[in-house]
Amino acid sequence: MTHCGKRALVTGGSAGLGAAAASWLQANGYAVVVLDRVRPDDDGAAADYIACDLTSRSELDAVMADLIAAGPYDLVFLNAGINASGRFENIAAGAHLDVIRVNAEAPMVITARLFEAGAVRSGGSMVFVSSLSHFTGYPGAASYAASKDALAIFAKSMRAYAKTRGIGLTVAFPGPLRTDHAERHSPQGADASKRMHPAEAAQLILADALAGRKTSIPGAANRVFATIGRITPKPVTALMRRLIYSRL
Repeated sequence: MTHCGKRALVTGGSAGLGAAAASWLQANGYAVVVLDRVRPDDDGAAADYIACDLTSRSELDAVMADLIAAGPYDLVFLNAGINASGRFENIAAGAHLDVIRVNAEAPMVITARLFEAGAVRSGGSMVFVSSLSHFTGYPGAASYAASKDALAIFAKSMRAYAKTRGIGLTVAFPGPLRTDHAERHSPQGADASKRMHPAEAAQLILADALAGRKTSIPGAANRVFATIGRITPKPVTALMRRLIYSRL
């Protein structure tokens, strides 16, 4: 199937950062395909919707033909993510596996299949949404941190190959966002007003991707946090433990 004009794929595009990215892309002339378990609100943000529960590899494999046919894409925003927070031993093993499937396996499979099918245009961009936790530990959400680290390392390792296809890869490391997902996995009483609005984060990340930047850390405070985390990881992880793990 051939499509005219700029096209974008957004995974996890029904809410939060994904929905904000889909809205920004449409406002900037892209027809957007959303891959998500839940249909987006009827606000015109998505030109098309493909239903898939990314915790199921069989569901992902079943929709890949439709996902490829909806392209080729000028921009792919691999954003879908879930979390499992609390004491590690109290979280069901299946929940940890779901986090790995959604946050790491699914974007790796999608990337491989899109490249195999030539479904990302030369000159296009791919964004892999990791996490600010990449620069420190994330006590209370170990499987989430592991999955987001795996995604970041995968994207960095794919960069040279993608370049031979004329495709730029950007790894995004957003900090806490003002979303329902963040609220569900934050300690009770946490101040949501201090989190970045997803629309602001999406705009900054997409601007970095379209400018060809390899890394995007949206927000000056987050960039400072990442720098400190690189230099003194142990104190920053201890701070995260006090702020999150001890209060969960």
